[in-house]
Amino acid sequence: MKGKLADPIWALGAMSGTSLDGVDAASLLTDGVAIFEFGASGYRGFSQEEQAVLHAALGKWPGDDLAAARQIVHAAHADALGAFDCDVVGFHGQTLAHEPKGRGTHQLGDGDVLARALGRTIVWDFRSTDVDMGGEGAPLAPFFHWACAKWIGVEAPVAFLNLGGVGNLTWVDPSTRAPETPGALLAFDTGPANAPINDLVKARRGMPFDKDGTLAARGQVVDGALELFLEDRYFRKMPPKSLDRNDFSLMLDLVRELEDADAAATMTAMAAAAVMQGMEHCPAPPNRLLVTGGGRRNPVLMAMLDSALECPVDPVEAVGLDGDMLEAQAFAYLAVRVMRGLPTSAPGTTGVRASVGGGRISRV
Repeated sequence: MKGKLADPIWALGAMSGTSLDGVDAASLLTDGVAIFEFGASGYRGFSQEEQAVLHAALGKWPGDDLAAARQIVHAAHADALGAFDCDVVGFHGQTLAHEPKGRGTHQLGDGDVLARALGRTIVWDFRSTDVDMGGEGAPLAPFFHWACAKWIGVEAPVAFLNLGGVGNLTWVDPSTRAPETPGALLAFDTGPANAPINDLVKARRGMPFDKDGTLAARGQVVDGALELFLEDRYFRKMPPKSLDRNDFSLMLDLVRELEDADAAATMTAMAAAAVMQGMEHCPAPPNRLLVTGGGRRNPVLMAMLDSALECPVDPVEAVGLDGDMLEAQAFAYLAVRVMRGLPTSAPGTTGVRASVGGGRISRV
């Protein structure tokens, strides 16, 4: 099987992130090393009722009552993935809890169930093996970022910044032979990004997120709250390192007394400041910072990054990539690597003791 899969195959990836907005689905042609072609993509949003159920499930572990949330995850993914034609599906599941140095990591969703529903081979449970071997289990997109750097043809170091619910940074040396090569990658979660801002505007304004940074643009950053935020010991911890969605839930307390616009502006500045702290860990200054995830559509956040960093800051669309689908594409890519027995994480990306290939395979 591994020999047959040395030729490129069409893989489909699915990602439902900590922002709880819906399921992204995206396909690509890959041999698990190089990207040959990007294919079709799609999106299946969660309804407000589904979001409420999933939000209530955050922080829960196997053994808790998760029947309703599990049904939503399976149904939404079956809806999102059913119309695609592919050879294999990478199914990330819905992260509910993440304690790599404690109880482990928990992504809700059963690959066996999805394999039966779709009639396709499913690769899933990407993070557990890495955590079992001492890694953080996150972030897992860096190996794909390495392939993207090769695909866009850059020769100097470049950094990818994903601004989802949590922010994560990948520094890539594109001159390296493989993503698991020592020195090829450094990756880690920078800090909170969209999730706490979303929680703020939902609680105060009943909106799912601060569209186009409109609320933050009307406010002023409160330096005292920002300074208290940056005192968190997470920023002094050396990478690789990772976060759970709610690890910085006290951010809301820091802005509790502020007017809505000032609170949004300050929390947006917190997300930017976390990235600025993270950039100091890069082995060499990147020539460019390419931004993916929903945060790239927040002009206030992007302007804060652009004014503070010495390298150009651009959305990934500037190099022909799809910032809405990069995470889903990553799990399509990783699924093929799992099928081929290739590593999916390394010491530089998760802190795992040695390069390791995670994932479970469910066949029909």
